[in-house]
Amino acid sequence: MSRIRIDAVLVQAVIAGALSFAHLHDLAAAAGQDGWKAWAYPVSVDLLLVAAWRRMRTTADNRAAWAWFIIALAASLGANIATAGLLDLNDVPAWLRILVAGWPALAFLGGTLLVHSPTTAPTEPQPVTAATLPAPPEPEPAPDVTVERTPELPPAPAPAEATAPAPAPEPAPASTVPPALLDHARKLADSHQATTGSRIDSATLRARLGVPAPLADAITAQLA
Repeated sequence: MSRIRIDAVLVQAVIAGALSFAHLHDLAAAAGQDGWKAWAYPVSVDLLLVAAWRRMRTTADNRAAWAWFIIALAASLGANIATAGLLDLNDVPAWLRILVAGWPALAFLGGTLLVHSPTTAPTEPQPVTAATLPAPPEPEPAPDVTVERTPELPPAPAPAEATAPAPAPEPAPASTVPPALLDHARKLADSHQATTGSRIDSATLRARLGVPAPLADAITAQLA
């Protein structure tokens, strides 16, 4: 539980509040408001000050809160000045009696307006449109790819004799796919499948990479 820290400002506020309370009571009693009515006037002024101050803290640019704060402050300062010997409390003028008698209604009006004044409505989020959506990222440029050509097969030797069977042709070595080209082809295949929903074929991959058909077939086989 937090404790109230007593410092010079708090002591000064208590002294100022007590003196202002007493001055308002004396002025109300001198204006014909005797008994418990004279004690109610300081409470009414202080409550209006507190209500206006709280509204000013909520919305600093609220002109109504500033206006009622100045009215309540003027009532408090006026009582302090009037009881300082500038006014004969035994012969209070009629206009001051009217102001004191009409203060409760004025304070009630100000407190009601401050409590029930509309607050600032929360701003609604703006709808998301196509213009506010982030632009899709630009495709990365294809890396420089060095295509290795398949070595040509040596010509078959002429048969020594007409009756000798021809030797079986040696199988062509498999096309070697560079790792960089394979990684780039895999990115193109993933993008094609995400866009069209189907796997990329050898002809499309060959057109996108610009490689010979055997190399495109070999890449497609490795991507499968």
